[in-house]
Amino acid sequence: MSYDLIMILLYGITFGIVLMTIVYTFIRYIYSKEILYISYGFMQIFSLVYIFSYSKLYPVSNVLQELSLVFATLCAVVFAIGFYEGKFLPKMVNIKELLFNTFLLNVVILTAFYHYMLFEYLPYTIIYAILFVSVVFNFKQGFKPTIIYVVGWSIFCFLLFVFDFKDYYAQKGYMDIVLVAFAIEAMLFTLSVAYKYSTIQVQSKSYENMLLHQSRLAKSGEMIANITHQFRQPLNNISYILINMRKKFHNKKLDEVYFEKKVNQANEQLDFLSKTIEDFKEFYAPTKEKEDFEIKEAIENSITILSADLKKRNIDIELTFHINENVKIFGIKNELSQVILAILSNANDALKNIEEPYIKIDVNSNNAEVIISIRDNAGGIKKKNLQKIFEPYFSTKEEGTGIGLYLVKLIVEESFEGKIAVENQKQGAVFTLCFEKSI
Repeated sequence: MSYDLIMILLYGITFGIVLMTIVYTFIRYIYSKEILYISYGFMQIFSLVYIFSYSKLYPVSNVLQELSLVFATLCAVVFAIGFYEGKFLPKMVNIKELLFNTFLLNVVILTAFYHYMLFEYLPYTIIYAILFVSVVFNFKQGFKPTIIYVVGWSIFCFLLFVFDFKDYYAQKGYMDIVLVAFAIEAMLFTLSVAYKYSTIQVQSKSYENMLLHQSRLAKSGEMIANITHQFRQPLNNISYILINMRKKFHNKKLDEVYFEKKVNQANEQLDFLSKTIEDFKEFYAPTKEKEDFEIKEAIENSITILSADLKKRNIDIELTFHINENVKIFGIKNELSQVILAILSNANDALKNIEEPYIKIDVNSNNAEVIISIRDNAGGIKKKNLQKIFEPYFSTKEEGTGIGLYLVKLIVEESFEGKIAVENQKQGAVFTLCFEKSI
């Protein structure tokens, strides 16, 4: 195989590697919408144009080559800053730290300079230098792939410098070392970008969990009021039962039949209180592993928590199953309770000044899905707000946080892999939740 054919093949391999990094990064951007991915993708596009021009396989103007280098460099700066971890300027409280950090900065500058002299491509050198700064000034923050990349590549560059590898490499007539740099750097950067994506996913999940916790805390005062109201009537009933039994006893009229009747009534009230406690306890229990559960229990838990407030406002709530009441879905039960509760709470607030207010919950299914519809007669949602209600921090209430329905959408779509939609009908708004049915 001739030398020219080998070089063409090697250029083709390099083009393929860079092209795959571009495709991979743009896919990551579609899912994350993070600027560092789009900047990295464009940097690699301009790098591809540059190395195509550099290869001289086809006649390309020098202007295009220089323009691609400029734009690749600008994108490299944006990418490196987006990827940067820690503070740009280290904290220096004494002369010792000033001298030490000055020494480190000089090491970065010298190493980056040799990196450029060795591989002759400015965009990759800029990324290397900025990530090197990230490592040396923020080393105590933890062991990360950025450290592996920077330290490994620095040692590699140092060894090449010590053994004067570039001149030796050129004398032997091996493939252009710039091609080696493109291939290796593209793969290393892509591995770092992949790690960054997984880190962002973890941070996003942590943020969602924090919002979910905050949402529950925000409701805690309302919950306590509901519990108080929920307990008051059963406790009053138990008090009346005891008073009546005492009167019967003092009047010597307490027979066994009457006694058993009152004991049963008291036990019914105690069972109601116990169930209420269990409903609240389960709602606030730590998140468990996903499992098959009956949606009826999750819905009834939510209704129990809000029932005192609904009664106070004379809101009629109706739960109707048009399918088997024991139908199950796969997920975490108290997360579905959180979803239902958030929608019911919004309906409860919207029905404040409505005559004969009601909330109707209908459960249907088809061959694959369970469909929960929640509708009220509050008049509906303003058309301009209909597309915004699931956005974070959007609220039509003066004291609203704007995270309730945002969390609802997150839970339904990400935890249950379901669907949620809202529309206005004649009487009011209708929320429709779709979940895959458990087999």
